[in-house]
This record gives sequence, C-alpha cells and structure tokens, in this order.
Amino acid sequence: MIALNDPQTAQDIDRIRETFAAADYTTDGVSDLLGHVAELALARHETVPARRAARAAGSPLAALVRLFLLQDTVAAADLPLPLDAATRLGLVETSGDEVRALLDARPHDEGFYVVSDLGSGLDGNVRPVPADHVLGVGGASVSLAELTVRHPVERALDLGTGCGVQALHLTRHARSVVGTDVLPRALQLAALSAGLSGVTVDLREGGLFDPVAGDSFDLIVSNPPFVIGAGDGRRTYRDGGLAGDELCRRLVGAAPGYLSEGGWCQVLANWVHRRGEDWRERVAGWLPGNCDAWALQREILDPAAYVSLWLHDAGDVAGPDYRDRYDAWLGALETEQVEGIGFGWICLRRTEGTGTHRVEDWPHAVEAPLGPHVADAFDRVAWLRTRDDAALLMARLIVADDVTQELIGDPGAEDPQHVVLRQAHGLRRAVQVDTATAALVGACTGQAPAGVLVDAVATLLDEPEDAMRTRLLPQIRDLVGQGFLAPGGLFSGEVRR
Repeated sequence: MIALNDPQTAQDIDRIRETFAAADYTTDGVSDLLGHVAELALARHETVPARRAARAAGSPLAALVRLFLLQDTVAAADLPLPLDAATRLGLVETSGDEVRALLDARPHDEGFYVVSDLGSGLDGNVRPVPADHVLGVGGASVSLAELTVRHPVERALDLGTGCGVQALHLTRHARSVVGTDVLPRALQLAALSAGLSGVTVDLREGGLFDPVAGDSFDLIVSNPPFVIGAGDGRRTYRDGGLAGDELCRRLVGAAPGYLSEGGWCQVLANWVHRRGEDWRERVAGWLPGNCDAWALQREILDPAAYVSLWLHDAGDVAGPDYRDRYDAWLGALETEQVEGIGFGWICLRRTEGTGTHRVEDWPHAVEAPLGPHVADAFDRVAWLRTRDDAALLMARLIVADDVTQELIGDPGAEDPQHVVLRQAHGLRRAVQVDTATAALVGACTGQAPAGVLVDAVATLLDEPEDAMRTRLLPQIRDLVGQGFLAPGGLFSGEVRR
C-alpha cells in the first residue's frame, strides 16, 4: 500500500495536489472548460466535443483533461505536472517526450480527487477489464453518496471502499473514517484518493467485517460487490464470491453487531426475484430485529437485461467468449429459478428494542440528495412507535411545507372524484384521500391537538366523533409515517422548506 507518511510519497502527493489547484483542475474548472454539451457527450463516453473544447483552450487545464479524462497521449511540454512525482505515484508513464495516463485521476465533489483505473468504452473502444480493476465514480456510488445521512459522527466505516469515494465524503462529517477492501490494489488507489484530497482514512484489507472485528461505528456505508450470478471470480469489484444475493444478506444481518446505539448502516444491494417467492418477504427476512429498517427497490431487470448490463460494464462484450459467458450466466440464473433482479438500498438504524421494518417498491423519480429525507423518515418511525392512539390524538401536527392538494374529476363536475395529496420533495409520494382526511390535513397547523381537529371534522361532516376517530387514526399514523404530517419540530431543518 502507498505509505502516505513516507516523506517522498507525501511530498509527491503535495506537489500533484498543488499542480491540480494551480491549473484549476476542479469540478467547476473542468465544467467551465468543456461546457454543457461536451460534458453530456463525455458522460455518454463520446470524447470528440470535449477534445474540441480542450484543443480550443490550449491551457494547462486542457492538457490535464486530455491526459486523465480523455486518455490522450499528451506532449510533456504541454503538461503542468511534475512528471517525476506523477511517475513515482503510478499516475502516468512517459515515452520520450510523450506522456500517457496509467490511472484516472479526476476532480470530484467538495474539492476531492478520486483515483481509479482507466475506464473502458470511450468512443466505442471497449476492452475487457482485469480481475483487479478498480472502478471510479459511477451511478451507484453517486446514489449511495446522496442517500447517506450526513449527521456529524465520531466513527464511520466505508465497507468495500474501492477507489475510496465514499470514505472521502465521510471525512466531511466523521471524526475518524475506516475504509476496507478485500483487494489490495483498491486500497492503494483509495490511499492516493485520500492523499490528493488532503484527508486521512484508515485503510484496512479484508472481506466484510473481518478487518474491523471488535470495532463499532456510528455510520456504516457500503457499495458492495453485489452482482448476482457472475460466480467466476473474474471481477473483484462486482463478484463477492457468494451464491446469489447471499453477500448482501450477510452484510445486512451482521451490520448491527458493528453499530453503536442509534448508529446507521446504509447499503446498496441486489436481490433475486425467485419464481413462486415474494421478493418483499425475502428481503424482509434479512432485516435485523434490533434495528429500524427500510428496504426500497428502485428497479427490476429481467435476467437477460441484467447479464447484458454487467457483461458490458466489464467490457466482456469485446471478448471472444462473450456469447458463451452470456449463455452460461443465463443458465445459472434459470437453474436458480430467478425471474428478475431487484436494485435498491437498505437503511438500518440501531435501536434499543425491536425495530420497525418497511419494504417497498419505488421506481418513481426522487429528489436528490435523499439523505436528509431518510433521516427524517426514521425519526418519524421512532416517534410513532412511542405513541399509542391516545397520545397520537394529543399531538399537534403540521402539514409538510411541500404538500399540495389536487382535486381530480371530470371537467365541469360539481365535486371532485378524487382528492390527492402530493409531495414535491424526497420520494415525491402521492396519496389519494377522502374528504374527511383532506379536511384534517388542511387543518394541521400545529395550533390544536389532532383529536380536536378530528372531532371538528366529524361535526362538519355530521358523523359521530367516535366513528370518525376510528376512521382517521390509521390515516393519521400513515400520513405521519410517509411524511405528509409531522409533529411540530420533528422535521430536520434540511427537509423543512
């Protein structure tokens, strides 16, 4: 592993970081140089618009973009890099007067730099990646970063750190951060990412929780090798070495043993949809009893689409045995009676007693970042657990600021056929309610107890108060649980708008 405390290595990293800063090799700097059109094209692995922008700029920043982001061979005279330092760190290699990148080193959010292996697929140049390939920042890592609850904590763990991107984000709100990975090469690149970003991460080698035996954390995050059915050990970043979705099950089940009281665990996961089995029951069986837990499915792929996705991701589509591997993978999934694979996330919070569990499917658009909304949802769950019906009727509830009401019916009709409450933020939920519930929600300003408001609705609609309480209490509990209503002061400042 790169020894960041080695004087020469530390000096080399400092020189590279200073060079990047001087050239404005930052997310904003690169965005300004490329422009919106070229950035979108590069996200599609098309380099021509970005190369045109870099050529027009002709600046030190443009040379760094060409070297690391476009994987061009660049004249040494055009680069602002201290090539001796960059070579010792393994970032580049030189041949005569020309330089090419050996690693991808790119600016990331919050002033970070992420070092990973060079990606495959620019301008259609697809090639299989090696077994010890270390991924850079992708859609999954961005999703996990946006999902993570960013409360200040003492200790945080990034399990399966890879290039170290989650660990970098954790350093902004955790006093100490541990990153683990089974792959020594990943730890090398994570060390470079941390060094160039000017942060400290305790990096440890090993699988699952082995490197942190006996430790406890306030926050655990993981984007593990969750791919189902690869089973060939060719790609450490995606194949956890266990059958089916067993790695995700074990990770989730073991996590509470490494959480402090009230601590969080947030994991990206895949799970199988097996013939004759409800996937919700399957995933619910993973959730530990001593945690509040929320498992949410964002997408389902059929087996063929799933296999194709990961074969393309690893560049195997360019290999000579592509069709044979495709066929074998599909056959293995068929043998296990897998009809689909779900993509989603699981969030846990350690509790003193028995936790509340929720498993749901939510393929709809959401607002990022979700972290503040996840924290708020768990606070509501904890609050509801300690309120029986009598206590709930005594609560002074407030309708969330982002909730609007829609009246749906035929044009010209005197009364609406449906009343829909809709959220503008977070998961952007929508729920159809009856007239009584809509009237209650509209009256929730925090000024009067919910029971008083329910009785007022009963009077308004000329119904018995007891019957109205029986009817509306489950609705109130559900609306609080989903974030349409909350007790005054329960919302975090990040969620309330």
